[in-house]
Amino acid sequence: MKAVALTRYLPIDDPQSLQDVELPRPVASGFDLLVRVEAISVNPVDTKIRSPKPQVEAQPKVLGYDAAGVVEAVGEHVTLFQPGDEVYYAGDVTRSGTNAQFHLVDERVVGRKPATLEFAQAAALPLTTITAWELLFDRMPFSVDMEGNTRTLLIIAGAGGVGSIAIQLARHAGFTVIATASRGETMAWCKEMGAHHVIDHRQPLATQLEALGYRQVDAVLNLADTDRYWEVIGEIIAPLGHVGLIVEPSGLLKIGDPYKAKSVGIHWEMMFARARFQTPDMIEQHRLLNRVASLIDAGELRTTHTQTLGAINAANLREMHRRLESGTTVGKLVLAGWD
Repeated sequence: MKAVALTRYLPIDDPQSLQDVELPRPVASGFDLLVRVEAISVNPVDTKIRSPKPQVEAQPKVLGYDAAGVVEAVGEHVTLFQPGDEVYYAGDVTRSGTNAQFHLVDERVVGRKPATLEFAQAAALPLTTITAWELLFDRMPFSVDMEGNTRTLLIIAGAGGVGSIAIQLARHAGFTVIATASRGETMAWCKEMGAHHVIDHRQPLATQLEALGYRQVDAVLNLADTDRYWEVIGEIIAPLGHVGLIVEPSGLLKIGDPYKAKSVGIHWEMMFARARFQTPDMIEQHRLLNRVASLIDAGELRTTHTQTLGAINAANLREMHRRLESGTTVGKLVLAGWD
């Protein structure tokens, strides 16, 4: 089968950083689905794993943690899917990735593809959707179906992959959503996703919030830079508020006041945790992806796909990595089909 893989960890402008390869087609067993991959997306985890380091792989290593495709075969313990089903999922960081024509994935982290979306549109969603959903509704004490919600939520980096779906989920849950962006294009995108207000994260956040009439906010999702925004979040978070994080700090943070004084809840999200540690509730990712598919098919959420750059091959995937590393992408980029 065709795949895109690496053996050396190189800068993305090096043609050998990601290469077209031929690999054996895997065989499904146990709880695994064998999926014929029709479309993929790329996320910061892909570029982080691929980033330059002296390590050399003895065998080609396939990355990729977003896919939409068709179930080709199933293992003997599979009960949720059957061959021919259209699916979408983010996979497992401890296993071979989705940048391959055929991919093995545990059925418990797979959802049915939204019927109203093409494969490319669906492939943009899984990893970022699971991240935003788990952070808001599993880690933080909120519900997607809250009634009478009067809380305010600040989303730092609203135009990125996670931010784009987090805005929609938070709006659906009744929050007053304030997103941050820094360019006209990204500010417009946040508004399109449903943000009530958009402020510039290059400028003082507290001043801009006060201009909108908010001295404090009830919750914050920091999806960009934990170190950079730590102090200001401590200032603007309300007592008994909640802060969600996905980026590990580079240094030591001051964990005490004002966070301690305000009894602020700090919540970490790593969407691969359930699959990596085989937690008893792994199937929750299957359930949430199915719920999101229903919300999309009902017109209550939308895909965050912004552009399909072409077929799945090494040259196009290197371009996707390059754009993501530039820090200027809006929403999600996708590759669809095979040469």
